[in-house]
Amino acid sequence: MGVLFGNYLPELLSGLWVTVQITGVSFVGALILGTLLATCRISPIPPLRAAASVYVEIFRNVPLVALVVLVVYGLPEIGLNPGFLPGVMLATTSVGAAFACETLRTGANAVGAGQIEAARSIGLTFSGIMRDVVVPQAARSVIGPMVTLFIGILLSSSMAAVVGQADLTYTASLINNKEALGLITFAVAAAAYAAISLGAAGVGAAAEKKFRVLR
Repeated sequence: MGVLFGNYLPELLSGLWVTVQITGVSFVGALILGTLLATCRISPIPPLRAAASVYVEIFRNVPLVALVVLVVYGLPEIGLNPGFLPGVMLATTSVGAAFACETLRTGANAVGAGQIEAARSIGLTFSGIMRDVVVPQAARSVIGPMVTLFIGILLSSSMAAVVGQADLTYTASLINNKEALGLITFAVAAAAYAAISLGAAGVGAAAEKKFRVLR
């Protein structure tokens, strides 16, 4: 333990920072794209519903590790080179958005049909119903599932190691190969992942309690 923290603390913190960047950017991106997709999924326009459904079915069923490799090494073959770290973020965001879409759609479907009919009866358009009636209630009812999505993205960020990005998992593996410290290095990395996950769960539970939907 002394060798690990005495000689490699800066590397571990640097790896942790990369993990935090991937998780934060990918989660926010997944929320934004997932909201757009969910709006399309419940819109009255059939082509939008169909396009969003195709997106969800594709990205929900593609292994993240395969998508990371395709984005990082495949896109440059057609003239698009996002770079290693942005490529990992793009792949993680794309998959996360599919799950965010379905979570938000489930929350939207939980809004009572009577409320939507009442909104229509007073002349609200589709966008007005979404903005003033559906989204506020759906957002509050999906806090718990969104925390689960965040934790899933956090744990999936370790896929960055597949393409050599020095996230926490990759850094732990590198240190272990140099020093042969056994399980200690990975135990420290696992503790860092667990601490972030538990922190997110605590924040989510507090938010869920504060903004819970009373029925």
